Amino acid sequence: MENITISKINYWKINKKKFPAITVYDFSFAKLFSNQGIPVMLVGDSLGMTIQGHDSTLPVKVKDIEYHTKAVRKGAPNIFLLSDLPFTSYFETKQAIKNAARIIQSGANMVKIEGGIWLKTIVKELSQRSILVCGHIGLMPQSFNYFSGYKVQGREIKDANKLIEEALLLEEAGIKMLVVECIPALLAKKITESLSIPVIGIGAGNKTDGQILVMHDLLGITEGKIPKFSKNFLSKNDSIQNAIQKYIKEVQIGIYPDNAHSF
Repeated sequence: MENITISKINYWKINKKKFPAITVYDFSFAKLFSNQGIPVMLVGDSLGMTIQGHDSTLPVKVKDIEYHTKAVRKGAPNIFLLSDLPFTSYFETKQAIKNAARIIQSGANMVKIEGGIWLKTIVKELSQRSILVCGHIGLMPQSFNYFSGYKVQGREIKDANKLIEEALLLEEAGIKMLVVECIPALLAKKITESLSIPVIGIGAGNKTDGQILVMHDLLGITEGKIPKFSKNFLSKNDSIQNAIQKYIKEVQIGIYPDNAHSF
């Protein structure tokens, strides 16, 4: 695979070329997904649930993200790699700069942080230090307690307008990519069209620039309640490789997620 950069991803947005992304945590799967052509990967704090067995992302530490970022980078040296800054690790500017630097030095190209308007100063400070930042709005897993669980966001007009405002303010502050999670498809389309930066959706319809799934959801090995937007691409395929190829194809031609996997 050629080396994937933020400039390359911006080019895809300009030319309306949809791209697939995957949340992954280790060397072997990173290598597998890279070899199959996945250009963008995320080391998510979802590892707290998928790897560590917690019931939320909140217990994850910076050192956990560092460890898994190093492993994924070794397995996929040329992909564009995002890594989450976990809960409480970026609440103050100096703290955010220090922890983001640790993650970048572990091999990430970009750090991802959850939140809206309150992040404006932190995003500016990170950007001024050449640290690429991805925003994350809509359903924010680190706000699990605040939202009383995992619920669709932006269904009311005032809430939708607030999310659009936050997206625009975060872009103005300096984010270079945005993840929108569990919001209505029409709202995700509006946000994607309003921003000049790439927008990646998860549970946000098929009109975003890219799509991302947790690898466990893609392979149908998620335990417990399955999110509506998840699709098991392995169920009717005879190999993991074929499942990945089907995911890539359906994202690129815009048939995943369909109405059944959207809000």
